[in-house]
Amino acid sequence: MTTQDQHATEDFSAERYTGARIRRVEDPQILSGRGRYVDDVRLPGMLHAAFVRSPFAHARITGIDVAEAHDAPGVVAVYTGVELEELVDFVPGGTMAQLGGVPSPVSYTLLATDKVRHTGDPLALVVARSRYEAEDAAELVVVDYDELTPVPDAATALDPSSDRIFDDLDGNVVVAPSTNEYGDVEGAFAAADRVVHAHLDVHRHQHVPMEGRATVCVFDPELGELTVHASTQSVQAVRRSLARQLRLDSRSVHVHARDVGGSFGLKMGLSREEVAVAAVAKDLGGAVKWTEDRNENLIASSQAREESFDVEVAATDDGDLLAMKASMVIDSGSYPSRAGTLAATVQRVIPGPYVMRGLSFESTVVVTNKASYASYRGPWASETFVRERMVDTVARQLGIEPLELRRRNAVRPTTPVASMVTGPSLAGVTVHEALDRLADLLDVPAFRVRQERARAEGRHLGLGVAAYIESAPGPKPDGGTLGSERVRLRLDDDGTVLVFTGQMASGHGHLTSLMQITADQIGVPFESVRVVAGDSDQVPFGFTGGSRFAPMAGGATLHGARDLRTKIMAAASQLIEASPDDLEIIGNSVQVRGVPASARTLAQIARAARDAPDELEDVDDLEVVHDYAGGEGGWAGGAHAALVEVDVETGLVHIERYVVVEDCGELINPSIVDGQIRGGVAQGIGAVLLERTVYDDQAQCLTGTLIDYLLPTTLDVPSIEIHHLETVPLDPDVHFRGVGEGGMIVAPATICNAIEDALVPFGAEIREQHLPPSRLLELIGAIPAS
Repeated sequence: MTTQDQHATEDFSAERYTGARIRRVEDPQILSGRGRYVDDVRLPGMLHAAFVRSPFAHARITGIDVAEAHDAPGVVAVYTGVELEELVDFVPGGTMAQLGGVPSPVSYTLLATDKVRHTGDPLALVVARSRYEAEDAAELVVVDYDELTPVPDAATALDPSSDRIFDDLDGNVVVAPSTNEYGDVEGAFAAADRVVHAHLDVHRHQHVPMEGRATVCVFDPELGELTVHASTQSVQAVRRSLARQLRLDSRSVHVHARDVGGSFGLKMGLSREEVAVAAVAKDLGGAVKWTEDRNENLIASSQAREESFDVEVAATDDGDLLAMKASMVIDSGSYPSRAGTLAATVQRVIPGPYVMRGLSFESTVVVTNKASYASYRGPWASETFVRERMVDTVARQLGIEPLELRRRNAVRPTTPVASMVTGPSLAGVTVHEALDRLADLLDVPAFRVRQERARAEGRHLGLGVAAYIESAPGPKPDGGTLGSERVRLRLDDDGTVLVFTGQMASGHGHLTSLMQITADQIGVPFESVRVVAGDSDQVPFGFTGGSRFAPMAGGATLHGARDLRTKIMAAASQLIEASPDDLEIIGNSVQVRGVPASARTLAQIARAARDAPDELEDVDDLEVVHDYAGGEGGWAGGAHAALVEVDVETGLVHIERYVVVEDCGELINPSIVDGQIRGGVAQGIGAVLLERTVYDDQAQCLTGTLIDYLLPTTLDVPSIEIHHLETVPLDPDVHFRGVGEGGMIVAPATICNAIEDALVPFGAEIREQHLPPSRLLELIGAIPAS
C-alpha cells in the first residue's frame, strides 16, 4: 500500500503529516507530461512577438528603418523604443523599483532608444500572426549603429578613461567605494600573529531554467482589463508592477501562473521584454505572446554573480580568527538593479558562523557591457565562498586541519548569545554541532593516511569542508528585512480547506508542504486540503525567494490553520450543542469525543455558516487571514564535505563522496527537503566544474548555447549523503527554517577546498571558483597558463 493509499483509508489526527515523506501532489501531472506552462497557452486570434536585438555590446543608435518589416507577411505592427515610451511609464531598476523600492541609480528606457548596452539588448519589437513570421520580419529591421568602445569587465569600468555606458554617470562606477568598520579592526590586526591575504574571483553564472521567460498578455479594450499568463515567482508583484507602468488600476490587471519550469531568481519580477509585450497587447487590444528561445535566455536575460574580492584575515598561531578586511567589486552588467542591495547583504553576513572581533568591508559596483545582474539561488553566496576559502588558506598556513580550525572558531551557545560583529544575533546557530557530526562521519585521520598512500601511487585525493548559515529569515530583529508573508484559509462548502498563498513554486513542492501543515493543525485528512496559488484575483501578496517559504509561508499557514480550527470548532459547538473542548475532528467530521452519532460533517458546518450566519454567535465566517514575519526566526545552516580525486593527466575531477550535515529545524517533508539540498549541491558542483558565462574583450557573449554553457548531468553529480540535525528553533511555534539555497551557497567552496587539498603537492592555490580541466592543468603546471 502506498503512502497516498494509506492516507485515503485512515483517519489522521494532529501531528501525523508534518515530517512524513508524503509524495508530492504536484508530480503526477508534471511527470506524465500534463503540466501547463506559458508556451502551452493558445488563444483565438493570438499574435506573436519577436524582439530586434543588438549585435553590438556598446553602440549609439543613429537610425531604425522598420518599413520592410512592416510590409512583411503576417506582420501586424512594429514598435521601436521611442514608440513604446509613449505607451508605458517605465520604471528602471527592476520589479523592486517598480513597486516603489530602491530606485535605479541610472536612467534608461524600456527598449533601447539612444544606446545599446549589451549584446542582445532589445531595441524594437515585431508583432505578427505567427512566431515564425515575427522572427523573419525582425531580421528585416535595419538599424544604423555608431559603434563605441565596449567596457568588457570591471577592471576596465574602474578606469576613469573608459567610455561611459550611461551619460548621466561620471564614469562607470554606479556605487562608489564605501567602507564600513565593525568592532576593533585595527586592534585585532595588531594582536594577530599573522595576516593572510588573497584575491578571490567568483565568475558569472546563468540561471538556465527549463522554461525561459515567457508571457501571454491579453487586453480587453471594452472592459479596460489586462490578463497576463506569466512564468513568475510572484503573480502579485507582476500585477502591481504592470498596473503602475501601464497606467491601469491594479484591480483591472489579472495575472495567472500555472506550472513554472524553474526560476532560480530569474523570474523574481518583470523583465523589460515582458513589460513591452504587455504594453503592445494593450495598444493593439488583443492577445500577444512571447517565449524566449534558449539563445535569448543565455545572452539577453539576466545573469548573476561575478564579484571579485581582496581579503585579509588576521589570525593567531593558535588558530583564532580575529578579524577580516574585505574589498568587493561587483560587475552589475549593463542595467544595474539589485547589486547595491546585494553588497549590503554580503557585508552583513560575511562573518558567518564564526565569532570575530572586527570587520572592515568596502564595496564598489560598476556597470559593464554585459547582460544585467540578477538574483541567483543564494544571491549573497560569494560571502560564503570568500570566507570559507580564506579559512582553508589560514589553516594551511598554520598547519591546522581545516575542519579543526572551523570547530575552534564556530560559535557555541553562550550567555549572553553571541552576535556577528556586524550585528545579527547568532542565536540558534548549530554549525559547531554540524562540524562535530562531520568529524564523526569523515574520520579525517584515516583519510589523511589514505591520501598519503594514494599520492605515493600517483593518485591525488582531496578533502574539502565548508560551513555556512542561510539568512532567511534570520533571528529578530534582523529577519524583518524580508517583510511578512500572508495566507488566507477558508472552509469551503464541500468541506475542503482552501489555503490561498502568494507563493509560486517552480519545483519546490510548496503545495504538498502547505497541505501537510494545514492538515496537521486543523486535524483533517491530507486530501481534504487544497492550495490555491498563481491567481492574482484570489491570492494575497507574497513571493518565492530567499528561502522564505518554510519559515514564513509555513509559519503563516500554521498560525492561520490554528485560527481556522478555532472558528470551525466554535461553529460546530453551537450546531452540536457541546463545548468546543469536548469536540474532536475525525476525518471530515466534528463530533463529541467518543460519540460518533453526534457528528456533523465539515461541509454541513460550512454551509450552516454560509446560510445562517446570524444563528452562530461569534462566528462571522469560516475564513481567516494571517500575516507572519518570521517570529523569533532562526538561521538555517550546517557544513558540507567533499572527497575528490583529481586526475593530473586530464584535469578531470571525480567526486568520490559528498556529505551534507544541515539544520533547517523541523522537516515538513524530508523528501522535499532532501530534494532541495541535492538540487542546490548539483548547481554548486556545476558552478565549479562546468558552468561559466564567458565574454571576450569586445564584451561579446561566447556562451550563447548549451554546447558552450555546460550544465551538470546525473553523470557529474554523485550520490549525496544528507544528515539532519533538526534542532529546536527559537520560535515557540514555527519550527521550520529555510533550506532552498544552502546547497548552492556552500557547495562551491566545499569543492574548491577539496581540489586545492588534492593539489597540495603541486603548490596550487585556488583563487577562483571556476575550475574546468584546462584551468586545473594550468594550476599544476601541466600546460602553460593562457
